[in-house]
Amino acid sequence: MTRRAKPVAFRSPFLSLDLPLDILPPILAHLSDHRDWHACALVSKIFNRIATPLLYRTLNSRILSKSLIHHPSATLLKRPDLAQYVRHVTETGAVHRTHLPRYPSITEDTLKALALCKNLESMIWIDDTSSKGPVLLSFLAVVRLHPLREITIRTHSDLGEQVWSQLITLTGLRKISIWCMDGPPRVLQGWSESLGDTLTHLELGRCTGVPPTILISVLSQLPKLRDLRLKGAPAIAIPGILTYLLHLRSLDTEYPGAHTARMRRPSPYDLLSPAAHPVLRSLTVRISSMDGLGAHDFFQWVQELVPNPGLETFKLHAFASTFRSEHTNIPMSRFIINLGRVHGNTLKHFIVNEAQLTLRDIECLCSMFPELESLVCAVASPDIQSIKDAVAGVKHLQTLRLQVQWIPKVWTSSEYIFTIQDATKFMLRTEDSQLRAIAIGPTLYTGKWVFEKSEDEKNPNRLKFQVLSDVAEDRWQT
Repeated sequence: MTRRAKPVAFRSPFLSLDLPLDILPPILAHLSDHRDWHACALVSKIFNRIATPLLYRTLNSRILSKSLIHHPSATLLKRPDLAQYVRHVTETGAVHRTHLPRYPSITEDTLKALALCKNLESMIWIDDTSSKGPVLLSFLAVVRLHPLREITIRTHSDLGEQVWSQLITLTGLRKISIWCMDGPPRVLQGWSESLGDTLTHLELGRCTGVPPTILISVLSQLPKLRDLRLKGAPAIAIPGILTYLLHLRSLDTEYPGAHTARMRRPSPYDLLSPAAHPVLRSLTVRISSMDGLGAHDFFQWVQELVPNPGLETFKLHAFASTFRSEHTNIPMSRFIINLGRVHGNTLKHFIVNEAQLTLRDIECLCSMFPELESLVCAVASPDIQSIKDAVAGVKHLQTLRLQVQWIPKVWTSSEYIFTIQDATKFMLRTEDSQLRAIAIGPTLYTGKWVFEKSEDEKNPNRLKFQVLSDVAEDRWQT
């Protein structure tokens, strides 16, 4: 017989209930702000016991004030028992240099505190300066003694041979992210051999200049990869890389024109059947210039990356001018139709940001992808009704973000002005409408049903649909 959890009295100014103790951790885990967990830790002894592990699970050394440094190591040295909860740490090189005169033992104290974190799983190292130092080496010497599974390094300076020689001795990692702006590009040479059985997530921030043969050779030794992000990798190498990564589910790569000028020449990869490719769930492509190449080649290259059904998210990060230049004839409708023939039943998010679609393109998109939930693009339209008509064919749309070029009508020179009333009518255009977020230019409108107090005694609370406007988030955020 399974023992039921003993109910715990939960008293707050807002409600008074008896809640089972075992459901409190998942409830508090949904919070994301340290201030919220700190407040929960002060509610009672029970809440303190549940909130404390969440409060110390992730520590960040970048929390500074103008005159004082609030480094979490000070707390861990005073309360070593809290170190057992630490799973993720972020260290910043600038903290250890900038505050060295005022806090000469900061690095030593941090390393002592880090040594106490026996359950540490991931470390992020960020250094935004161009100087080198032994600090990162000292951190690697400590974290290698813990069950480290993820490591991220973002720095302007070259890591150097000494640091790299220590990094490549780390084994058992599930995630690696290397972003170094200076020095030779490092694409896991001498490291990938020992990571083949464990590595599932990989980000390489500098692949420019690396021959395709080297990239393919390195990545082919990582068959368990599920998430891959490559910056500067030659586009001609990507189809070949995918044939070795059959478990890959997410790909984030670039389409640099300088490396694609010869990609339409016959290649051995063209003879491979679709079964030799992974079933990608998410594909993100970043592009800044076609370098005179046609969009036909680009879209055909995209289709080669996702020949098997199952794609759920397609993202295109491109400058607006990339797809608006006079020499580029964009076969967008043809691309949408071809993509829909393969992924029509699965695609939920079509995010092309500044790339401009016509109203007919959007109508075709909504027809080909009935499960579409998110649409982000640019479009020219005379009014909001035309946009409503274009998306009428999709029933599950939840988010619509548009950069709209309003076309003045013949009888007036003024452009259409989108208002909060328009957003409300758009979200409630049908009884089963799921649309709750609309961004037009810099303004984001969000809607939700709320209870409104009424003077009617028989019906004191009634539902009302409320729409709020705010500044839209950065659409280039990645």
